[in-house]
Amino acid sequence: MLLGEHAHTIDDKNRLTLPARFRHVYGDGIVVTRGMDGCLVAYTRADWEKLIQDRLAGLDPLSKEGRRMQRYFFSAAMEAGLDKQGRVILSAALLEHAKLGRDVIVAGVHDHLEIWDRDAWRRELAEVEGSAEDVAERLAAQRD
Repeated sequence: MLLGEHAHTIDDKNRLTLPARFRHVYGDGIVVTRGMDGCLVAYTRADWEKLIQDRLAGLDPLSKEGRRMQRYFFSAAMEAGLDKQGRVILSAALLEHAKLGRDVIVAGVHDHLEIWDRDAWRRELAEVEGSAEDVAERLAAQRD
């Protein structure tokens, strides 16, 4: 399970060094793509395949919404390996999507990582902290 938030930087060659505690998880490679809410998401190859099978493969390519979601996730996705220092090179399209500057937050979110611009992360966290109890109550009510 991937947990915690870690402050990191992206260097001049668009390389992000993954936090040391996550590197072993991505030893067989990493898939990075656009995430929701203005961040990037990073999966192991196995978890990426699981996401595709569980959520994306079932999208109807004859529906406009299905095509849009497939484009959103697949067109910017990149597969890579980590270098010896645990770095991954992020494409210009991904950096632009998430408006990533030099300072980023790498957050473990259960089965994947989210990569956020540091200021955007602070804003997201402030919003989440202000509404977490209300959201929890609504989700609990849906289970009943």
